[in-house]
Order: sequence, then structure tokens, then C-alpha cells
Amino acid sequence: MAHIIVVGNEKGGAGKSTVSMHVATALARLGFKVGVLDLDLRQRTFGRYMANRAATIAKEGVDLPSPVYHELPEIDQASLKPGENPYDRRLSQAVAEIEPTCDFILIDCPGSHTRLSQVAHTLADTLITPLNDSFVDFDLLAHIDSDSNKVLGPSVYAEMVWNARQLRAQAGLKPIDWIVVRNRLGAQAMINKKKMGDALKNLSRRIGFRTAPGFNERVIFRELFPRGLTLLDLRDVGVVGQMNISNVAARQELRDLMKELKLPGVTVDF
Repeated sequence: MAHIIVVGNEKGGAGKSTVSMHVATALARLGFKVGVLDLDLRQRTFGRYMANRAATIAKEGVDLPSPVYHELPEIDQASLKPGENPYDRRLSQAVAEIEPTCDFILIDCPGSHTRLSQVAHTLADTLITPLNDSFVDFDLLAHIDSDSNKVLGPSVYAEMVWNARQLRAQAGLKPIDWIVVRNRLGAQAMINKKKMGDALKNLSRRIGFRTAPGFNERVIFRELFPRGLTLLDLRDVGVVGQMNISNVAARQELRDLMKELKLPGVTVDF
């Protein structure tokens, strides 16, 4: 069976689509067959990223290892069972259709609570939650006392993950491996950075996730999206001159992230 990776939280702007594209493309470059789904049916940022990639490949005539993008299938409402949610059927049908041909399925969730996102979390073997290094984003995971920095209790998103874990346990499925990825980390050891690190460490023991470093804020990520490219594609499309120190460091961040995910059968050698 394909290993299912879900990238989600309930806040926009945390870098979900950037993380999704880089993880999926890294796996494709390592020789795995990867299918991807975008559950944000309104903005479709990940879907547009993939469309931009297809256009660049066609325009430049380059062969870039890529995941395979799939739309959610339309369904006949008459085929639904009494009380069955149409979004549940669309997602389960999509996964069932692509699973036989994939080693990994990556699902990018919207930055809000939706039925599709809720169901996707119950399917996750690995859950990646990108988080800006800010207590604004931390509030999605837990409420914290502003004076003592003590965690008061889990918040809305952590509770949704807990519910997904309970449903998986009831179905006899293996536990979710949950990784919170700290994006936009400051280069300096600032007070806020240390407070965030301490708070995440305390919370991780309480609600059961691992932490991993993500991507620093870099101009290159904004430049890659219109062409559908990732950090791993720059040499293939003839932009060797753009491999400055910042971009080399960004590639190392991607290597570190892929290693920290500890996906089954994956040896990072790019």
C-alpha cells in the first residue's frame, strides 16, 4: 500500500504548498512513484504549482522528475449511500484509484477547517504541519500563558489531529507520525526563537509530535512558484548561476527536512 503523507494545518501562509511541492518532487527524484492531491478546492495553490511545472517542462523541453497530479473525481450524487458525505466519497475514491500505482501519496490540505481536510488527516501515515516560527501560529496547536509561557491546553488543530488518531486506532491502523516543521526560522538566536523552541518541546511531549527545521525565508521560493520549479531543478533548467550561498543553504534545509521525516525506504542522496 502507498504511504500517505498529509501536509496540513488550519492557517494560511505557513508554507504548506512549498513544503508539499518540495517533498513530493524530492521523492520523485529519488525514484519513487508519487501521486499528489490538492484539497484546497478554492485557491488550489498546489494545483497551480503543478500546472506551472507542466508548462515549464513543455516550454523548455526538459525532463524533470515529477509527482503526478490528480484531480478529485466528480461523483454521481445518486450513487451515494444514505447519509454519506460526497466529499468523503470523492477523497476515498481518489486515493483508491491512484494507490495501486504509487509508492507515496501526498495530500495538501487547505489553510482552514474543511470536511476534506478532516478526513484526509485520518488517512495520514505521516502528517507534516508547517508552522511559522511565531506564537500566532503556535496558537493553532495550543493555548499558552503569556506571562509564564506555560502551555494551558491543546487548541483547535491539535484536537482535530487527536480525533484523527482516535479514529485510526479504532480502525486498527498504525499511529500517525506527526512532524511539526518550523518555517521561517530566524538566523539569530533571538528570544522569541528560544521561547518557541521551548514551548514546542514541552507541547510535543504532551500531545505527541516531533519537530523538524523547515525553510528560512528566502526570495528564491517566490521565484520558483511561477515556473513550477523546486530547489532541486535549478541545474536542470540551466540556472547554475543562481546557485548562490543562499540557495545552496536552502537545498541543505531540504535535505535535512527529508532526513527528519524518516519516510519508509527513503535514503536521501541528493
